[in-house]
Amino acid sequence: MSLFVIADLHLPLGVDKPMDIFRGWDNYVQRLEENWQTVVKPEDTVVIPGDFCWALKLEESLRDFQFLEKLNGTKILSKGNHDLWWQTMRKNEAFLSDNGINSVKLLFNNCYAYGRYGICGTRGWISENGEPADEKVLAREAGRLETSISMAESQGLRPIVFLHYPPVFVYGDNEPMLAVLRRHGIKQCFYGHIHGKDKHAFAVRGMKDGIEYHLVSSDYLQFMPLDITKFVQTDE
Repeated sequence: MSLFVIADLHLPLGVDKPMDIFRGWDNYVQRLEENWQTVVKPEDTVVIPGDFCWALKLEESLRDFQFLEKLNGTKILSKGNHDLWWQTMRKNEAFLSDNGINSVKLLFNNCYAYGRYGICGTRGWISENGEPADEKVLAREAGRLETSISMAESQGLRPIVFLHYPPVFVYGDNEPMLAVLRRHGIKQCFYGHIHGKDKHAFAVRGMKDGIEYHLVSSDYLQFMPLDITKFVQTDE
């Protein structure tokens, strides 16, 4: 069983908001499906760290979830800034169950086991200008990350972190999120949100202060799920 990750699918099947108006996103839904089915096997797991689809309401996301359901593997989905369809866990899980979406699990104030590892994460946030409202949301997201990681540790699992927003930037570090990562000795962190070659170039990738960062937004990965099994197995 392999572990994959790809963020920012931005599926437009439930609402008319295709991403192919942007450079590099041409025919992206078909490319994603073909790539996914080529590399992901039914027994594998794929983490999707946010921005799953453009639906504004939960019921509008059904076609996107049905598309995801047909793809191979178990999918672990967390929230992104554009996932406005997201409601309470109870409502979300009931919606998935009622519509026969059985291969999707939601990552929110919880964790999932992958062997001896724990898949942990949250949306994250940024506060570029120190606005009080942003600081409040950021503190809440740091708390959710703390909850997720602590839950994995309580089960004897080694945490691996998946975020939507990057916890590190070329113009500064996101200290509330980084404090959680450092406190728990996190070695691997995967994040999305950043789009376009001009912005990809400035994303923090590789080792920084003992943590290895990986940009996994779908356009950066050319809509090919990234096999991270080797990163997990070598994280000793």
